[in-house]
Amino acid sequence: MTTPVCSSASNGMRRPAAYPSFASYVRARQPVLLRTARSLTANPSDAEDLLQTALTKTYVAWERIEDHRAVDGYVRRALVNTRTSQWRKRRVDEFACDELPEPEPLPGGMDAAEQQALHDAMWRAITKLPARQRAMVVLRYYEDLSEAQTAEVLGVSVGTVKSAVSRALGKLREDPELDVVR
Repeated sequence: MTTPVCSSASNGMRRPAAYPSFASYVRARQPVLLRTARSLTANPSDAEDLLQTALTKTYVAWERIEDHRAVDGYVRRALVNTRTSQWRKRRVDEFACDELPEPEPLPGGMDAAEQQALHDAMWRAITKLPARQRAMVVLRYYEDLSEAQTAEVLGVSVGTVKSAVSRALGKLREDPELDVVR
């Protein structure tokens, strides 16, 4: 007579059912497995990625797994192995040095925050322009198209592009948000 490996099996305790498909397994067990993944990593997004990777590995091996009642153990082992591989492969991008590296000063004496504020103000001012003028300014100055190319793209004459861009630049010069530049 053989002795049961699990005492709960001999007591008539209910054993988990085999899953007919991988999709049914994921639907049934995803919340539990996600909790396991969250215990392995601090970031919830990383936990979701970790679980997705482990489930991908499980899907590939689904046909080779003989006892589908033991799939949880397989997935948990895949979670742990994947997480271990991730932290072993991590790169350290910080190096100790005697002097702190300082970024090169930007031309014109502006720091990065001032430059970003100017960029944001410029886009807000451009969005106030009528659609046709806005399209011409964007094509001319952001896409760096010539007047002829801009006219061709928009299906208008070169003179129309010149006059509309001129009016748009005049409106931009008068915009109070762009006083910082002046």
